[in-house]
Amino acid sequence: MLDNKGFDLWADEYDKAVGLSDEDNTYPFAGYKKILGKIYELIMDKPNAEVLDIGFGTATLTTKLYENGCGVYGQDFSSEMIKIASDKMPEAHLYQGDFAQGLVVPLKQKSYDFIVATYSIHHLDDEQKIIILRELIDRLKDDGKILIGDVAFESRIELEKCKEQSGNEWDDEEIYCVANELRTEFPQLKFEKVTFCSGILMLPRDNMK
Repeated sequence: MLDNKGFDLWADEYDKAVGLSDEDNTYPFAGYKKILGKIYELIMDKPNAEVLDIGFGTATLTTKLYENGCGVYGQDFSSEMIKIASDKMPEAHLYQGDFAQGLVVPLKQKSYDFIVATYSIHHLDDEQKIIILRELIDRLKDDGKILIGDVAFESRIELEKCKEQSGNEWDDEEIYCVANELRTEFPQLKFEKVTFCSGILMLPRDNMK
C-alpha cells in the first residue's frame, strides 16, 4: 500500500495512469470518468453545495465542482497532491491528514451537503471504513449524502469473480467496498453498479437517524 511519500512520487503520473486504465476498460479504473460524471451531476443538482472530498488526489472531480460554484473542502495525506489541487482551486479549504485517523479539526467544525470519496476509501480496512463513515455521517447536513465512487461490488461473489479475471493485476493490498456487507452497519446504503469492477455507493443522512 502506498504511503504519503508514495503518493507524492505518483502525483504527477496519477491522472495519466488512471486515464489509460479507464480508456482500456480495465481494472482498476474502468468507468472512472463515468463515475466522476455521475457524482458531479448529483452534486450540481444542488446549487452552491458545500462539498467535502476525502482523499481528493489531484482534484479531478472537485476542480469541476469548484469552477461551478461549489464550496470545496478536502483532506488528503499527500503534500504533493495538495499542491496540485491548490493550484487548481486557490480558494478551496484543503488540509493534510490521514483520514484513516479521522477528519482534521477544521473539517470537524463544519457540516456539508455532500461528502465524496473517489478511489480513496479502498485504502482503509473494513473496520476503518465503518469508523470513518460513522464520523462522516455526523458531518452531513440534514439532507446531505455521502457519495463513494470506487472499485466496489454488490456482493463478495462479484468481487471474487473480478479478482479471478484480473489475475496478476489484482491489488491484494487494497480493500474494496462490498455493498451488501456494509449494509449490516448502514442499512440504507445504496449501490449503483457502473462497470464490472466499479460503482457508486450512496449514504443519505436522513435515513441514518
